[in-house]
Amino acid sequence: MVQYKVTVFTGDRLNSTTLNNVYIKLVGTDGESDRKWLMGLKGASSFVRGAVSKFKVSCSTSLGKLLLIELDKQSLPLFPEDDWFCAKVEVKSPEGDIYNFPIYRWIADSKVHRFKDGKALRVFEDNHHLGRYSRQQEIQQREEDYRWDAYAEGIPHSLKAQNPIFLPSEVQFSFTKTTEFLYTASTGLTELKLKGLDNCKEKWDNIDGINRVFCCKKTDISEYAQEHWKEDAFFGYQFLNGVNPILIQCCTTLPSNFPVTDDMVFPRSRCSLADEMKKGNIFLCDYKLLDGVKANTINGKKQYLMAPLVLLHKSPDNKLMPIAIQLKQTPSDDNPIFLPTDSEYDWLIAKIFVRSADFNHHQLNAHLLRTHLLAEVFAVSLLRNVPMVHPLYKLLKPHTRYTLQINFLARRLLISEIGAFTQFAASGGEGMFTILKRSVSSMTYSSLCITDDIAERGLEAVPNFYYRDDGLKVWDIIHRFVQGMLGYYYKSDSEVQEDSELQKWILDIFEHGFFSQAETGIPQTFTCVTELVKFVTMVIYTCSAQHAAVNSGQYDYGGWMPNTPISLQLPPPTTKGTTSEATMLATFPDVNVTVQGMATMWLLSKQSSDFVPLGQYPEEHFIEEIPRKILKDFQMELEDLSLVIKARNKRLEVPYTYMDPAELENSVAI
Repeated sequence: MVQYKVTVFTGDRLNSTTLNNVYIKLVGTDGESDRKWLMGLKGASSFVRGAVSKFKVSCSTSLGKLLLIELDKQSLPLFPEDDWFCAKVEVKSPEGDIYNFPIYRWIADSKVHRFKDGKALRVFEDNHHLGRYSRQQEIQQREEDYRWDAYAEGIPHSLKAQNPIFLPSEVQFSFTKTTEFLYTASTGLTELKLKGLDNCKEKWDNIDGINRVFCCKKTDISEYAQEHWKEDAFFGYQFLNGVNPILIQCCTTLPSNFPVTDDMVFPRSRCSLADEMKKGNIFLCDYKLLDGVKANTINGKKQYLMAPLVLLHKSPDNKLMPIAIQLKQTPSDDNPIFLPTDSEYDWLIAKIFVRSADFNHHQLNAHLLRTHLLAEVFAVSLLRNVPMVHPLYKLLKPHTRYTLQINFLARRLLISEIGAFTQFAASGGEGMFTILKRSVSSMTYSSLCITDDIAERGLEAVPNFYYRDDGLKVWDIIHRFVQGMLGYYYKSDSEVQEDSELQKWILDIFEHGFFSQAETGIPQTFTCVTELVKFVTMVIYTCSAQHAAVNSGQYDYGGWMPNTPISLQLPPPTTKGTTSEATMLATFPDVNVTVQGMATMWLLSKQSSDFVPLGQYPEEHFIEEIPRKILKDFQMELEDLSLVIKARNKRLEVPYTYMDPAELENSVAI
């Protein structure tokens, strides 16, 4: 007889405990053990939260090299079946070899679950028939559990699910996350409801009234926005370091539909647009995606959503200053070009319409499409096509955490027929899907890779562009990490080409995320290691850094409504000199629209206490020495960058924290 020493680690999560009987079977190249009931000295406490319990499994002869284990649990008579979160199992063979089986899964039923040794194994290396069989069985089950669905025509496909409770347990929120999310959502409007504002459909009659609502919840930057929202410098700053930094571009030629002249923007100056454009000092923001979009009707009133063009100039003191705004795409006599030399409220109302357009453009394009929906495509494709033992699964699984459930909730609570965005945003409803479809059509692979995107927009030399500065550094760190990890497992381009699971993953993404449109530049196959490394870098960057950049500051810049109105209920002026403070107040969204917008942005900006920052992997999926070393180096580089960013922020009037690695969540989780 020989003995195998089995150590079972129960996860340290709320409700991880099981009182059910747990059974194990060891499967090796030379045989398998009997199914063994794991009953030890600890008795019923063997599998409580955080427990590490040791057992012995006896076999008549050695099983050879261990390939996998089979786990199942059975409820006792009169006791209910409960969920058990098993972290990992460690087995020491009679020969002294130690096998690690990373699990990190909820086992909620009485079925047999198979788990392979933790050493990453690609499909063409899995030569044993039992290994190949378990691999195939796992993928078949995942194809059943994770089915594609089309939420709406023309937008990336999503996971088919009827309710969050029916999602596979491995992708559901933790108890902590669920509790905190519901608490934040339910309390976001509490103070406002007590004041009777959530159902108040009246217009604002003074700015002080908005301030009284705003006093409920503030951040340092939201207070700064309240003080400086009228200023041109702050208006320009937000195109670089606000929540929508992906639109601005260097302007080398004026668009034909934006007839700005030197006299308009440089009166009594020797400057000319042509010269300033040659110097790289002129910048453009073009909201053409919003042109002709049908605006919402809110509180029975038609809303207005413009498609502005904004021209900005880099001043001698390195500030980005707006110099011309045209609120509609087609030039005409009733579509004036607004200038800083206009009256105070003419110029201010033009900027307000731009900020409202920016909110709608940001939420649907920069935020929903380019982070949430793409992250879901990446995750579903991974879960359908790549088994747990694959190095790509081990690398990307932490970056899918909570994404499927948060997206399900977004579809139900934000963009459904009764969702907050549908009801209260200018682009809610029909306009929302128009913008999403246009955004999908304009999305390219290069625009998802910050290194390419910054170069294409000509923004390499713009001063005070912290999104770019921090983002490029984060991208480089992630790229080195991915290059090290995948370079360890893929020594040649041919190994990438023959990995069928890898190829199915990217093909699924190409088909379900980008509708097989080759012109997007998204690969439909991987032909070399370099190509694979860049794409996986983009996936991790999108799910962590890019999402943080466009999500975390929503309340900072949108909490003070006049800086970011989610809708406007009067059309823009068609002639100059007709706007006043009263006009501005009448244009702002109604009271209830304002408070609903504030509460939603507060919820979407609120980090949960079980947040996991970029580079921290509580679940140990990699067991090999070199990958673990690469992971440690990755974490150290991120820590060093965090220190650099924190030191820089101490010198800034408006700190830029959204790309600080310590503040970046590993995944799209809110």
